[in-house]
Amino acid sequence: MMQNQKEKEKTNTQKCSLTWKDFKLNESGLVPCIVQDCHTGEVLMLAYMNEEAFQKTLESGRMTYWSRSRRELWIKGLTSGHFQYVQSLTLDCDNDTLLAKVEQVGAACHTGSYSCFFKELYRREEA
Repeated sequence: MMQNQKEKEKTNTQKCSLTWKDFKLNESGLVPCIVQDCHTGEVLMLAYMNEEAFQKTLESGRMTYWSRSRRELWIKGLTSGHFQYVQSLTLDCDNDTLLAKVEQVGAACHTGSYSCFFKELYRREEA
């Protein structure tokens, strides 16, 4: 099965209608990427990409990010096995934020939670 997944990744080269130069980057040369489950629509996490992470994501079909704390690329799931397989990438109206819809394997959050967004701060009570 592992060989089949590797073959799938090799043939899963993504096509992109825009190039990195079309993006509006933050002061660190990064673009935020909101990650959403392609089946449920649940927001899983927010991460950042630099140009290399973006290109590696397109080439491999696996979500790759730039770690601001470690200052290095990281392929989501490489150590945990909880990969994210990109289904679509959409750029917002200002060209400064990506939305990635992914096939999530396992938990998206490093805490083991499926989503990083589990700390409810406020919910409006109905009268």
